[in-house]
Amino acid sequence: MERHRAALKNYQQILSFVFAVKEIKENPNILPNITIGFHIYDNYFDARMTYQNTLNLLSTWNRPVPNFSCGIQKKLVAVIGGLDSETSFHIINLLGPYKIPQVTYSFLQAGMNEQAWHPSIYQMMPNEAFQYRGIVLLLLYFHWIWVGIIAMDDDKGIHFMRTLTLMFNHNGVCVAFTERIPTMASVFDIVSLMRHTESMSILLNKTNVIVINAHIHTMFAMTGLINMATVADMSMAAISKVWIMTAEWDFTSHPSVAELDTQVFQGALSFAIHSKELLQFQHFLQILNPHYSERDGFIRGFWEQAFQCSLSNPNMDKENGEGCSGAEKLENLPGPFFEMRMTGQSYSIYNAIHATVHALHAMYSFGPHHMATEGGKRLELLKLQPWQLHSFLRGISFNNSGGEKVFFNRNGELTAGFDIINWVTLPNQSIVRVKVGGMDPQAPQGKELAVNEKIIKWHSRFNQVLPLALCNDNCHSGYSRKKKEGEPFCCYDCAPCPDGKISDQKDMNDCFLCPGEEYANKAHNKCLSKTITFLSYEEPLGITLAFFALSFALISTLVLGIFIKNQNTPIVRANNRNLTYSLLISLLLCFLCSFLFIGQPQTVTCPLRQIAFGISFSVAVSSVLAKTITVILAFIATKPGARIRKWVGKRLTNSLVLSCSFIQAAICTVWLCTDPPFPDLDMHSLAEEIVVECNEGSPILFHCVLGYMGFMAVVSFVVAFFARKLPSTFNEAKFITFSMLVFCSVWVSFLPAYLSTDGKYMVVVEIFSILASSAGLLGCIFAPKCYVIVLRPELNCKEQLTKRKK
Repeated sequence: MERHRAALKNYQQILSFVFAVKEIKENPNILPNITIGFHIYDNYFDARMTYQNTLNLLSTWNRPVPNFSCGIQKKLVAVIGGLDSETSFHIINLLGPYKIPQVTYSFLQAGMNEQAWHPSIYQMMPNEAFQYRGIVLLLLYFHWIWVGIIAMDDDKGIHFMRTLTLMFNHNGVCVAFTERIPTMASVFDIVSLMRHTESMSILLNKTNVIVINAHIHTMFAMTGLINMATVADMSMAAISKVWIMTAEWDFTSHPSVAELDTQVFQGALSFAIHSKELLQFQHFLQILNPHYSERDGFIRGFWEQAFQCSLSNPNMDKENGEGCSGAEKLENLPGPFFEMRMTGQSYSIYNAIHATVHALHAMYSFGPHHMATEGGKRLELLKLQPWQLHSFLRGISFNNSGGEKVFFNRNGELTAGFDIINWVTLPNQSIVRVKVGGMDPQAPQGKELAVNEKIIKWHSRFNQVLPLALCNDNCHSGYSRKKKEGEPFCCYDCAPCPDGKISDQKDMNDCFLCPGEEYANKAHNKCLSKTITFLSYEEPLGITLAFFALSFALISTLVLGIFIKNQNTPIVRANNRNLTYSLLISLLLCFLCSFLFIGQPQTVTCPLRQIAFGISFSVAVSSVLAKTITVILAFIATKPGARIRKWVGKRLTNSLVLSCSFIQAAICTVWLCTDPPFPDLDMHSLAEEIVVECNEGSPILFHCVLGYMGFMAVVSFVVAFFARKLPSTFNEAKFITFSMLVFCSVWVSFLPAYLSTDGKYMVVVEIFSILASSAGLLGCIFAPKCYVIVLRPELNCKEQLTKRKK
C-alpha cells in the first residue's frame, strides 16, 4: 500500500495526460488514422528506477536491452517528464545518444536548459530566472526586506540560495538566515533532521517571511520537520509564517498532507505555472470511476486510498469505511487529496502532450510533399525517426483548448508566466488555492508583477494585517537610517534629521534640504512655505523707528528755526552761521533718510538710501570738522600779531565742507555706475523667512563709503580732542569732542552688530546707528546753545562772549 501511496500522489497529473490523449483522439484534424499509445512510469524518486524505466522505453517488451531489434518493437517518439530536474537529467543520459525529444515539466538545473548542452530537452516551464525575478518583485511589493531562505542540502538547493542571495542584495532585500535541510535518504538523516528542529525554531523567530525552494524533496523534509516540531510542542507562532514557495510545490499532490497540520501553511504564497481552467477536464473528472479503464493501473489504488475503502470486496459495510461502490465522486474529496481544477503541473503535462502531438502532426503533414528521398524512393512515414521531430518542436505554435497560445523560445523553454497562489486552509484540513496575481516576464519593466492584495488571506496570527518582515522597526518621517556596524544593511538605527533638513517618508536613507522658498517644520517631516519679511511700517519695530526718526527730524527743524530766528545774536554769529545751518540741514537729511530703510526695498530706494545716507553723513561730519578747525583758528587769530587771521572766514569752511563731501560723492558715483545696490531675496539667513533686502552690490565700495565716513569722524574727534582745553568762552571744541566720541562709539559698535544680525534686523541696526549718531551730534553740539538762546537769553550777549577765563 505504501508503494501505491507514493505512486499516486500526483494522480491528477496522470489524468491530465489521459485527458489530453483522449482529446487528441477525438479531434479528426490531428493525426487522422494514426493511433497514439503511451506508457506511464513512476520512478519513486529513485535514480535506479529512473534508469530502468528509461531502458524499458528503449527496449522491446519485457526485455530491457536497448539497441537490439528483436520481438515487437516500441515506436517511441518522445518522453514526457520528469517531475524534477534530477529525473530529467537521468533520463537524458540515456535518451541523449538517440536524440529522442524529452518534454519536461520541471525546472532544470543551471546550465541544463541550454540547447547547446542538451538539444533534446524541451521545458514546459519558463526559465527559472523569471521565477527568481518574481520572488524579488513579490518581496518588494509587500516591502518584505528581511527574509529567510530554506532549501535542500544539495546542489540545487545551494544554487537556489546563492542566486537568490545575490539578487536580494542587488534589490535591497536582506537575508535573515539560510538553512539547508538534510535529505531523508537514510535513518541517519532523520536523526540529523531532529537535530535541526531546535535550531530551526531559533531561526524561524528571526523573521515572518521565509522563501522555500519547494521541490518535492525539500517539502518532504520540511513537513517532517514541522511534524517533529509539533511533537516537541514548539510554539505554533514560531512556525506560522508567510511561506513563499516555488512553482514545484503543490499541496494537493503531497502524500503527507493528511498527517500535517495545514494551519501552519495558512496564507502561504506560492508561484505556479500559469494555467487556465479547462471545463472539459472537470467534466472528464466527474464521470471518472474505478472501472473507467482497465489499463489504468493506478486508479484502483488511488480510489481506495482517497475514499478509505476497498474495491476488492464492494459488499463490505461502506459505513465502516471498508467497501467501495465505485459510485463515489471525486468532487467530494477534500482539497489536500484531490482537486477538480487543473493544477499548474497538470496543465504543463496537458500542454506537453499537445505540443508533442502537434509537432508530430506537422512532421507527418510536411513529409508526403517535402520529405527527402533515399535511393530514388520516398521514405515511408512510419520509418521517420524521433530526432526528425526536433525541428518541428522548436517551431511549434498552437492554441490549446483553453484558448492560450503555446510555443517555445529559442532555448526550448515555454514562453509563459507564473500565477501567484494564496493557500487558504479550512477547519476540516482542506486547502483551497486562490489565484491572487501573476508574473508576466514579457511585460514592460515595472509591470511584470500584478497582485490583488485585497483577496489574500493571511495566517490568523497576523489578524489579517499585512505581515511585516523587517530587521527593525521602520524609521518614521523626520528620521533617517543610520547603519549599524557589523549588521546587514537592512538593520539600522533611526537618527533624527538635523536642522534645516526633513524626511517625508519612512525609512529614508538620508534627510534632504527643503527648497529655498520653504523650511523644515519642527518635526522635520514637512516643508512649510517661508513668509516674506522686511522692516515695514505696520510692525511695532518699524513704527517705533519711524517715530523717532520723525521726532528727531522735527527737533532738527526746530533747532534750525531757532538759529535762523536768532541769527543775529552773538552766540549764533560766533559759531559760524553757515556751518551751523549746513550741519543742521545735513542732520535733518540723515534723520529723514532713515525712512528709506523702512518698507519693502524697491529698485529706486535701494541705491538711493545708501547714497543719501553716505553723502548726508559726510556733509555733517565735514561740517563738524570745519567747525572744529574754525574754533582753533579763531582762538589763534585772537592773539596779537597772528597772521592766521586771514584764513578765518567762509572761504576756508566752505572749501573744507565741499571738498570732503565731494570725495564721498565721487565714491558713491563710482558705486552707482559699476555695481549699485539692488533689491534681493535672502533665502538662507533665516530658517522660516524670506528676507526682502537691498543687496549692497559691491561690498568693497560699500565699505569704502563707511570707511571714509569713519576716517573723517576720527579726524574730527582728534582735532576736537586737542582743542578741548581752549578758553571756555570760545571752546565749542569740548562739545564737538563729546559729540564725536558718541558718534564714533555708535559706529564702532555698529560693525559687529551689523555683521552678527540677519534679515530685517540688519536694517534695524543701521537705522539705529543713523539715529543714535545723528542725535548725538544734534544733542551734544546744539543743546547747550539752544539752552542759552531759549532759556537764558541774558547770556546771549557780546559781554558774555568776550569774558576770559581767569
